[in-house]
Amino acid sequence: MAQIPSGKMVFEMKTQEANKDRKQAEQPTAFADLVMPVVLPNGNGGFTPCPELLTEREAIRFLRLDDISVEDPANALRYYRKKGLLRATQVGKCIRYRRVELEKLLDRLTEANPR
Repeated sequence: MAQIPSGKMVFEMKTQEANKDRKQAEQPTAFADLVMPVVLPNGNGGFTPCPELLTEREAIRFLRLDDISVEDPANALRYYRKKGLLRATQVGKCIRYRRVELEKLLDRLTEANPR
């Protein structure tokens, strides 16, 4: 014969479940959940998600070469490639830049010229 839980027993079971839920909520979130997504300025005052593989124009926006006083941003990318500071990937007839490589370039430039 099955035993029906008393009111006190039901209360204790609900309290235990609530404590269990509270402990799970207090646990730190995974690091991936805390990282902000990478975005690019879209030119209209807003932002768009940044792809893993960027065109030359997107790479220029990512590095914000178009916002600073660089005369020819595309030439700046070529200069970084020629010096071996930036690696590019050819996809078909187009040069593409992996976002990871652009971040490495920023790391190299920061190490070489810390402010």
